[in-house]
Amino acid sequence: MLTFTQAILFGIVQGITELFPISSLGHSVILPGLLGWHVNQSDPFFLTFLVATHAATALVLFLFFIRDWKLIILGLIRSLKEREIKESDTYAKLAWLLVIGTIPAGALGLLFEESLKKLFASPQLVAGTLIINGLILIAAEVLRRKKKENIQTGSDMRIAKLSWLQAIKVGCMQAIALIPGFSRTGSAITGGLLVGLSHEDSARFSFLLATPIIGAAAILKLPELANQQEASMLPQILVGAVFAGIFAYLSVKFLTKYFETKTLAPFAIYCIIAGVVSLLILFSR
Repeated sequence: MLTFTQAILFGIVQGITELFPISSLGHSVILPGLLGWHVNQSDPFFLTFLVATHAATALVLFLFFIRDWKLIILGLIRSLKEREIKESDTYAKLAWLLVIGTIPAGALGLLFEESLKKLFASPQLVAGTLIINGLILIAAEVLRRKKKENIQTGSDMRIAKLSWLQAIKVGCMQAIALIPGFSRTGSAITGGLLVGLSHEDSARFSFLLATPIIGAAAILKLPELANQQEASMLPQILVGAVFAGIFAYLSVKFLTKYFETKTLAPFAIYCIIAGVVSLLILFSR
């Protein structure tokens, strides 16, 4: 099981790495191996702990973009009442873009849940995947430079101009992050860049997309806390979730400003270096 120190550290790492494009699951798998912690990552408790920290992150994302979500939900209701999705209705269109963009990761997650769990047992494999994640981020930047900048104003309006096919493409990129070592944020931002969004809009769209995916996973898995063994570890779970929430807030606040002018390059370099160093340490033991 986890000590309070381990729960706090896991929570901090989750809060930062879930939103930074450097893979939260990847770090959660690699960290115990690097620090020599004897944590059974396939244990139901550990998976529930991770889900709880993800739930805290999803809640923070929802509250951070609460104004957007109010407009998106109202737009969704409006489109259902009118039985029509008007291109001129920014938030109705955005609502359905999010629904469509969420489908690939949601469907694949349900279909391959058991197979994906097995990947948690291999820190070496995840470290290698982290390197590939960095290379993908670099590729996204190279391809992005070939695209024409969109000079329209209003981030939500720009995102709402995506086509349904483009939303599916972004959603498929996000689904790659079901494999530990690939970043959900990084994959979604990469998808956004490849369909023509700016860094700022891609990051915003990725944060909006992440909220229902992470929230749905939490709703499905948190009832497992009713298990007697896991309930005995509830204090560690709550502590981890609180720290995850705090650092998720700090992360999204930083990143929404960062991507107004900056790129994925520093995160790509970090992933490659972290992956290589982790491999060297893990294989030397």
